[in-house]
Amino acid sequence: MNRAIQFHTLVSALALSFSLTAAAHAQDAGPVSETQAPATDVVDTGEIIVTAQKRAERLLDVPLAVTAVTAEALADRQIVDTSSLVQAVPSLSFQQGANPTNTSFRIRGIGTSLFGQGTESSVSTVVDGVVAVRQAQGFSDLADIERVEVLRGPQGTLFGKNASAGVISVTTARPTSDFTARGDFTIAEHDEYRARGTVSGPLSSTLRARVTGYYNDVRGVTRNIGTNRWVNGSRGWGVRGKLEWDATERLNLLLSAEYRKTDADCCGSTMMSIVNPVLQKLVGPIRASRENRTVNEDADTYANTNQQTYSLQADWDLGSATVTSITAFQKYHLDVNQPIDRINAPAPLFVGAGAAYAWWNQNHGVANIQGLSQELRIANNGSSDFNYVAGIFYMHSYIERPFDRRRARCTAGTIGMPCAAANIVYQSSASEIHLSQDSIAAFGQFDYNIVGGLKAIGGLRVQYEKGFNRGYRVAPIVTGDVIFPANPPVSGEFRADDIAVTGKAGLQYEFSRNAQLYGTYTRGYKGLGYEMEISADLANQKALEPEHVNAYELGFKGRTSDGSFTVSAAAFLADYTNLQVQANRSDPVTGVVQFVSTNAGKSQTKGFEIEATLRPTEGFTVNTAVTYAHSTIDIDGLNCPLQLQAAAPVMTGAPINVCYRPAVGATPQQNLRGKPLAASPEWRVSVSPRYETDISSSLGAFGQFSINYTSEQQFAVEQDPLLWQPAYVLVDASIGLKTIDDRYSLTLFVKNLFDENYLTSIAHNSLLATTANPYDLVGTYNKDSSRYFGATFGLKF
Repeated sequence: MNRAIQFHTLVSALALSFSLTAAAHAQDAGPVSETQAPATDVVDTGEIIVTAQKRAERLLDVPLAVTAVTAEALADRQIVDTSSLVQAVPSLSFQQGANPTNTSFRIRGIGTSLFGQGTESSVSTVVDGVVAVRQAQGFSDLADIERVEVLRGPQGTLFGKNASAGVISVTTARPTSDFTARGDFTIAEHDEYRARGTVSGPLSSTLRARVTGYYNDVRGVTRNIGTNRWVNGSRGWGVRGKLEWDATERLNLLLSAEYRKTDADCCGSTMMSIVNPVLQKLVGPIRASRENRTVNEDADTYANTNQQTYSLQADWDLGSATVTSITAFQKYHLDVNQPIDRINAPAPLFVGAGAAYAWWNQNHGVANIQGLSQELRIANNGSSDFNYVAGIFYMHSYIERPFDRRRARCTAGTIGMPCAAANIVYQSSASEIHLSQDSIAAFGQFDYNIVGGLKAIGGLRVQYEKGFNRGYRVAPIVTGDVIFPANPPVSGEFRADDIAVTGKAGLQYEFSRNAQLYGTYTRGYKGLGYEMEISADLANQKALEPEHVNAYELGFKGRTSDGSFTVSAAAFLADYTNLQVQANRSDPVTGVVQFVSTNAGKSQTKGFEIEATLRPTEGFTVNTAVTYAHSTIDIDGLNCPLQLQAAAPVMTGAPINVCYRPAVGATPQQNLRGKPLAASPEWRVSVSPRYETDISSSLGAFGQFSINYTSEQQFAVEQDPLLWQPAYVLVDASIGLKTIDDRYSLTLFVKNLFDENYLTSIAHNSLLATTANPYDLVGTYNKDSSRYFGATFGLKF
């Protein structure tokens, strides 16, 4: 801990010395073409072109905080999927859950980690202009990517009602006019194999095609001695095809189709603390610790997905403006089973008198998501005194959420021994819930040159949404079982709708083509939420209230005329009301594991970001970034941490920041004010120097370090003092050779060079968890929580 803090001080000082004021964190000096709209006549000045405002602009000109990471930068740092983007974007954080439904991104500390599919994410994922219906769709491989843009702060004016914290916008590569082929193959320790390939070129003078495929086989790093398998790994493949047609000199059509499939035995939790001797007997030889990478379970957790996306983009150049239409259909399937007992018990064992359950392997859910969307917009070409983008957007989504669970209680026997059939009571239930949603919006944003370098910025979005949630629950689902506690049979349906007006206003001052200062106010919104999980009170439904946010940002962007130094800084303040969060409502007495979607009273995030790129020589580049985000939450009636419940006193009124009982025998609760948001570290610091040089007329060499510091964070909105992750530093390094023409390359890399252990989530173990036994803990982790080595070979034609 002390070492990490000391290192933080050192890295912060280094980053600030490079940064001065801020940075545009685009690591490649080469140009980046625009793919969300038809190509514009942009002079090749070695600058990044982005579409953060839905039209092609220099990154330096955009009056909002954006990190743009190019394909070359992703490859340099071995960033192969969206979850790894946190290495390049300090304002972005990622929390791994047991499956994609409770895994989440956060920007500036704000995000959504709701288990239910009835709520949207606060961080929107957009791929080639197509907005994902739910956040689970956003965790995918980055194959044949042109760039990734991370837009920080509310982006609802242009991106809609699921972007109240920000946007991750992925742009994939378009077909090329010349024949090209490229591929790479990666092999790493612990049986990790990755392969990617792309072929692109013309089919005629007006027709071009591109096909990309990838395959990954990543063995898990957790050993399950119960099934004698390595777990927490994945195997997946995908293919994407693009067909681009210049129908006329002014009309361009781009047809895209993509299919992805992943089978993952992920993400089971490992025991990191066992205090209860009965639990230790049940799990056998497991030695619980933060470094534990072994489980002893009779069934593996799995999360299998497949995803299809089809889109047609049409760009009609009118001369002074371009009309863009994006029509898309997306389909996503998720099949998850997460055993809850975490012990090697194919049949029920006796685990103690009064124990809530003795076997719980069936905890199975499916999410089927479909979305049909249409966006039509117009944006002016080039830069003038009046620049604008305006359009309409419609989306229809449909979600099916079946869920089934079955567990057993053993009422008598010998600890750790199989239960006699006469003493087994099985409990089961199942639900099936369907949600249909429609959203329509009209939006527009402009900037107008008032005088000299002073511009006014304005934007407005008016949106209407409606939802119809309906479903039923049956129990029991097996003859001879009894009803699962708290999940009795019920059915119901519920309709809700809402109208929201959001917008943006601000001023921008351009000192020169290479420096600007801006200040903006943004009103953001995230839509209604619905309960779709098995514990839903279907007979008495009510919508989760929408989130609203008032956000303020003051920023500066600048660069030297030769591009040797670029800098970007932003100070921000965002006040959220009705933040949608996941609260633990599990009952330690009955053993009912229940997480409830609820609205927090309010939340706030404030801080600053500094990013810089320094190029002192042609071959030497240093990227630095510092993010400070102080994110807090206010919420009433929240459960207390398990270990504090037994001693909770009876108190009248509404005491603040203490665990209490409102009456004798009542469930302990707390009213929080100004407490840290879950999984939201205050400090993130990144320093990444890279050096390239020619060692002969045909061969070049390169080397790179990436240093990433993350401050301490807690993993539960309940402010559980046991569920904290200390600060940590990850250092990655790579060296390699490549031919001068970039045709061949070989990279050797190491992840987590100094073997720094860290966890991505921590929770109380549910088996035998009571107020008398609250200290048994489990955790999850990424593969790079331990050091490993690898190599990548690449080729281009």
